[in-house]
Amino acid sequence: MTTVQALRLSAKAETAADIDPDLVPQNKPQPQADEAVIEVLAAAVNPSDVKAALGSMPQAIWPRTPGRDFAGRVVAGPAEWMGQDVWGTGGDLGVTRDGTHARYLVLPQSALSRKPKNVSVAAAATVGVPFITANEGLRRAGLKGQGQTVIVFGVNGKVGQAAAQLASRAGAKVIGVERGSDQYRGHASSHVATFDSHSPTLVQDLLTATDGRGADIAYNTVGSPYFDTALQTLAIGGTQVLISTIERNVSFDILAFYRRNLQMLGVDSLKLTVSQCAQVLNSLLPGFDDGSLMAFDVDETTLIPLSSAGDAYRKVLSGSMDRVVLAP
Repeated sequence: MTTVQALRLSAKAETAADIDPDLVPQNKPQPQADEAVIEVLAAAVNPSDVKAALGSMPQAIWPRTPGRDFAGRVVAGPAEWMGQDVWGTGGDLGVTRDGTHARYLVLPQSALSRKPKNVSVAAAATVGVPFITANEGLRRAGLKGQGQTVIVFGVNGKVGQAAAQLASRAGAKVIGVERGSDQYRGHASSHVATFDSHSPTLVQDLLTATDGRGADIAYNTVGSPYFDTALQTLAIGGTQVLISTIERNVSFDILAFYRRNLQMLGVDSLKLTVSQCAQVLNSLLPGFDDGSLMAFDVDETTLIPLSSAGDAYRKVLSGSMDRVVLAP
């Protein structure tokens, strides 16, 4: 039996400098009747992976192997899946069950999802958390497509780019807001007019871009810094989606909120299991197969071996705009 390696966290790290997962031997697991074993070929490092290492997930079980996103190949399990290239993610991975920063990953058969053939293994490992989070927010906010307008705050972040792709593919008009930039850097099915958040006329600029109506959905990937602007630029009956924040407490005009029939919803993709995420990825497969959805670019400088995982985690925590991927 071949012995390979996996990352192991025995307890939370006190600071980012202390994040230094152990490399431990890992034998190829034997799956139960309803399981499959994945040989992990690439696994992204997400901000939530780093936060989990710092003890920010109260539901976490220690010790554990971290990591949520992955791409790999089925090496044990149901005959119809043997040798198939798969991808996935899950809010339980790396938190309440061993995750993807390892050579082998054991999953329920219900968590298997075919990797798109025209997406590289490294790129496929970048899709999970951003696209699942973006999709869940847009789905719950009522994205339909034609005739709708979506403003994405933090549009050049990974969830922001995914939201812009999904909304534009559905046929909605997409407007972006980004700190210090008026250029959208991602893929989309239509033009994404982007405004610098530092502009003193931002609210008016966004309302003008929506012909004075406002947006049906304001997808706020940053939280408190954009909270008020997002509310001001919503159409009657519009929804602000929140997935993160810098400051925990904000104030707003309750009277104006209910008189405009506005809604707010929070999205925490940690609540979605690896099997639930597989269903979402299956629904997105046609877009990745036909090229209307695209994974994130990965180059050699951000493809990192397991032995350098501590550096990879700190790179992500520092706010790197690149998708950092471990190659077990």
